[in-house]
Amino acid sequence: MKFPGVSVVLPILNEERFLEHAIEAILEQKYPGDLEVILALGPSRDRTNEIAQGLRQKDSRVVLVDSPTGRTAAGLNLAIKEAKFEIICRIDGHAEISETYIQDAVEIMEETGAVNVGGIMAAVGKSAFESAVATAMRSPLGVGGARFHIGGKAGPADTVYLGVFKKRALLEVGLYDERFTRAQDWELNYRLRQGGGVIWFDPRLVVTYRPRPSLQALAKQYFEYGRWRHAVVRTHKGTANYRYIAPPLATIIIALSLLAGIFIHPYYLLPALSYATAVLAGAFVIGKTFSEKLTLPAVLATMHISWGAGYLTSPRKLIS
Repeated sequence: MKFPGVSVVLPILNEERFLEHAIEAILEQKYPGDLEVILALGPSRDRTNEIAQGLRQKDSRVVLVDSPTGRTAAGLNLAIKEAKFEIICRIDGHAEISETYIQDAVEIMEETGAVNVGGIMAAVGKSAFESAVATAMRSPLGVGGARFHIGGKAGPADTVYLGVFKKRALLEVGLYDERFTRAQDWELNYRLRQGGGVIWFDPRLVVTYRPRPSLQALAKQYFEYGRWRHAVVRTHKGTANYRYIAPPLATIIIALSLLAGIFIHPYYLLPALSYATAVLAGAFVIGKTFSEKLTLPAVLATMHISWGAGYLTSPRKLIS
C-alpha cells in the first residue's frame, strides 16, 4: 500500500519533563510516508517552549503554532487546521509511542475503514508512587473495564486513547468541542460514531502514559474527570452507563455511612468499612511489590472518591 502523509498533533503545556522524549519517539518512527509534528504551544510556566524551539531547529518536520489559552481542545484544533496531511495522529507531550505505532495505526485504519483507531493507555511510573498509580490505572479495580486501560480484543469501541484519525471525518463533525476542558476525546468520538464512523480499538497500539506524581495531583485529575464526564452526559442524553454511575453512587453511600455511623449508631459504619476492606484486599491482589500494596489503598480510594465527588458537584455552567 501507499502510505499517506501523517500530521502528528500535540497540545503542549508545562511538559518540560517529558517533551523531548515524546517528540524523539515520534521523529524516530519507522514510517515509510511523509511525517510532520505540530506542537500547539500554550503559555507554559516552565522551559517547555524553549525546548520546543530547540526541537524545531534540529528537525524541519517540527512545526510550532501558538495556542494562547493552553486548553487541550483549542490547541488540537489549531494544530489540525495547520496540518497539511490527510491523517491526523494525536499524541500528548507526556506520552511515548513505539517505533511502528503510526505505521501500525495507518494499516489498521486501511484494513477496518475506521475513522479513528487507537489502543492502550499504558501507564508507566518512574517513582514508587507513580508505579502504584500506573498499576491502579491498568486494573479494572481502579478504572473499570475500559479496553484502552486494561486491554482486550480488537474491535469497534466507544472511544480509544488519543487516536489516529481521518482528517476529513474530523472536519465533518466540527473538530474538538472547545467547551470541554476534559473528556473531549470521548465527546468527539461520540459525534464521530453518531455520524456513522467506526472507532476501532487494537491492543497492538500502545502509548506509554506518565501518571500524576502525587496524591494531591491525582485527586485533582480524577475530580476533573468526574466533573467533565457529567458534563458529557448532560450534553449527550442517554450516554451514561454503570461505569459512570458507580463512583458517585459509592461516594454517596460512603459519606452517608460515615455520617450515620458517627452521629447515629456505629452499625451504620458497615458500608464504609466494607468498602475499605474491599480496597485493602484489592490492593493486596493487584500490587506488584510490597511498596505498591501499601500505597494502592490510598491511590484507589482517591481515584474512586475524587471521580465520584467531581461527578456529583459538576455545575451546569461548565458547558454554556
